[in-house]
Amino acid sequence: MERAVSESASQRVNEPSRTVARGVECLVMKTPSNVFTRTDPNLHPVLEELKRREPIFHTREFGTSRTDFEKAVAPEYWEASASGRRYSREFILNELEKYPPVDAASAGWTSEDHAVRQLGPDTYLMTYTLRQLERVTRRATIWQRTPEGWRIVFHQGTIVSAEEDDAFPANWLESPPWRETAKNRE
Repeated sequence: MERAVSESASQRVNEPSRTVARGVECLVMKTPSNVFTRTDPNLHPVLEELKRREPIFHTREFGTSRTDFEKAVAPEYWEASASGRRYSREFILNELEKYPPVDAASAGWTSEDHAVRQLGPDTYLMTYTLRQLERVTRRATIWQRTPEGWRIVFHQGTIVSAEEDDAFPANWLESPPWRETAKNRE
């Protein structure tokens, strides 16, 4: 009998719970807390090196001049901003020259939940959450270690609309957006 109770309790852990985030009712799954922030212990030195360079363009470690930025940004670099717009390397470099970036620490920005995953022999994915006062974004940067030093290949920022992970609006149960897309194709 005790085993049946244990299995039932285990099943309840994986069931979604309802919560309200920023005025929207959401279903939240119970996710192990480190699934998004786990870094292989062998990569901790890489994690510490890259944390000093993030957020990109807003730390002294990343650079402070166009020459620094050109060295730190791969020729094929592009990014997808939090607004969804895509920006080329040249556009970013020109804008940084016209409007020097603010220093993250001086502006009171904080970052947390840093993680690194190795994608290839000298290529790493760095993820973290950036808090720019009221604005919260999830950040992902692909870094490449070269003989000349670290450089970025790709970056994306996504605005966080709900602080919960593994959550989606509760009304998606009644009418999931992907179901509407499938109906439109028929």
